[in-house]
This record gives sequence, C-alpha cells and structure tokens, in this order.
Amino acid sequence: MIIPKTLLAAIRLMLFILITLIVYSTLLLTNLFYKNKKKKLKRGIIYRRFIIRLLHIVLGSKIIIYGNEPKVSGLIISNHRSYFDPLVILKNILAYPIGKKEVASWPLIGNVCKTTGVIFVKREDKKSRTETINEIRLVLENGFSILNTPEGTTHIKPTTIKFKPGAFVLAAQLGVPVIPVAVDYKNIDDAWIGDDTFVPHFLRCFGKWRTEIKVSYLEPIFSKDVDELIAITKKQIDEELIRFRKDWN
Repeated sequence: MIIPKTLLAAIRLMLFILITLIVYSTLLLTNLFYKNKKKKLKRGIIYRRFIIRLLHIVLGSKIIIYGNEPKVSGLIISNHRSYFDPLVILKNILAYPIGKKEVASWPLIGNVCKTTGVIFVKREDKKSRTETINEIRLVLENGFSILNTPEGTTHIKPTTIKFKPGAFVLAAQLGVPVIPVAVDYKNIDDAWIGDDTFVPHFLRCFGKWRTEIKVSYLEPIFSKDVDELIAITKKQIDEELIRFRKDWN
C-alpha cells in the first residue's frame, strides 16, 4: 500500500508533536525533584538528544556522516539550510545551539527549546546580540560546546555566505577550538527560505519516504587570529558542500 505524500507528512507531523509533548512533559515532571538549575539544564540537553533521535526515526531521515563527531568542546560552526539543521548535527552531540528569537514564540517547540539549552538571539538587536555573546562566553568557559550558524540566515546558494564574526572573536579570546560542520540536503527544496512557514514546509519536506542528508564533521581549528579562524572554517565547509552536491549529481 502506497501512502499519499500529504497523508504521510500529516501522520509524521502528529507523531512529531506527540513525541515532543510526551518527552517534554516527562522532563518537566521529573525536574520537580531537582532544585539545581545546572542539573536541570544538563538533563534538558540529554532529553533533547533523546527527542531528536526518536524524531529522525519517525521522519524518515537518512543521514550520511563523514568524519568523526567532535570529542572536544568548543565552537561548532555550521552552514545554514533549515530549522532542521540542529536536529541533524545534534543527533549525537550535547551542545548549546543558538537560535532565532522568533522560534522562542513557536507553540510547544519554543518551550522545549527554552528548557533544553537553546540560546536565543534577535540578530538585528544590538542589545540582544551582546547578551547572547555573554551567554556564549559562560558556556564556553564552563567547558561546553556552542552550535552557531554565523551566516545568520538560511539560503540555497551552493556555498556559504558571509560569516558574522561575533562567536569567532570569543573562540579566539578563550582559546577554544572552532569545529566546522557542513550539512546539506539532497533535495534542494528541503531548504527553508524566504517567507515559507513551518507547517507547509514540514508537509512538503517530510511527505517523501526518505529525506537524505549529508553532514561532515571536520577537524577542530585552533587560532588566536579571528580572520584566520573565519577563513579556514568557511573554506572547509564550502569544499564539503561542493563535494556533497557533486556526489548527488
């Protein structure tokens, strides 16, 4: 029996909501027995990874991984295609991702993000950017990783666009490594761009039986030179994106 794409996507969306709601409710309930804020947040990050792993099974993701997932903590830098990027990169990694402030207001997803270690930033607001930089500093100083997409927006260009330097400056100051990660989707329409809204994009993207994704974890880069960190990171991610597309084509 062949399931129509719209029906398959609708079933997956309902399961997406149900799984997220059940695991999130369990986290909130069990958190009542923990008073320590740091312990609650660490548990939240672990629960987030559990949600992500279940969602990949439900959504039919086929992730092809190159390289080794980072064993050291630092600044994980990725290109940006979709809201789904962090769910691909953080499937097996415990880190604090940086997300757009608007996501915090999304029903259910926003609440889950707030409880599981997502740092929100309003990129056009200088005060918000400053507050975010301070949060990143605290996370890095405490030996945890940050996932950042310095392009600041999603797009479908073949290689990365200009990187914003903020997080790179902190990495250089604190002496933590920058860990480049390249991620891309076989179907270019899976990118989330323009005025596309969440539900229509989700239905279009996950109506396919399989969503093929490639992710490449590259070697950590150490440098006190911000420009060097940006240049090497950008070059390595661009090379992987070109290779991914060449393989698919």
